[in-house]
Amino acid sequence: MSENTPANGKTPADFWFDPLCPWAWMTSRWMLEVEKVRDVEVRWHVMSLAVLNEDKLDELPEEYRDMLENQAWGPVRVVVAAQQLHGDDIVGPLYTALGTRFHNNGEGPTREAVAAALKDVGLPEDLAEYADKDTYDTELRASHQEGIDKVGQEVGTPVIAVPGADGEQVAFFGPVVTPAPKGEEAAKLWDGTLLVASIPGFYEIKRTRTQGPIFD
Repeated sequence: MSENTPANGKTPADFWFDPLCPWAWMTSRWMLEVEKVRDVEVRWHVMSLAVLNEDKLDELPEEYRDMLENQAWGPVRVVVAAQQLHGDDIVGPLYTALGTRFHNNGEGPTREAVAAALKDVGLPEDLAEYADKDTYDTELRASHQEGIDKVGQEVGTPVIAVPGADGEQVAFFGPVVTPAPKGEEAAKLWDGTLLVASIPGFYEIKRTRTQGPIFD
């Protein structure tokens, strides 16, 4: 058993997300489905769109730049604060609570939605105050960098790391998919992800997106 294998013997999948990103949300819902149909354990980590883009803000469209500066820091800071104060196991459930409110329910990344999501998973609502604090930014940046170090700079969120041919992890951006596959389709996409990860030198498959995220 390698150091990357959970003690329960399940295949590990490390997943880096920013709760603000709708495409990461789609992929994360697929990974939860994969856990139902394959012997897989997802391990959740934060990355940050604000950190990812902080050196190129001047190159970005004004609307996207405004989102990064005024909305992107808060939710991910709250997730990191919850992780630091309440443990790693809360990250996945809190992400689900936040994403359901942000994306499925259309509430957006408001302070009220964050506080409600904290309440949904039994956490103190005052953790929402960390949205405006840099208390755990060092830990946030370290988690972000861990994912980027595995996959490289020319990516966005999500990042997923899975076992490759030699047992060492191979990381990819994506897969970007909508709607999130379920059942056998989820299993096939997972099997395909492992397949391409097993090919040394494989880097990417891509096509232009023709539709936006479809939330269930």
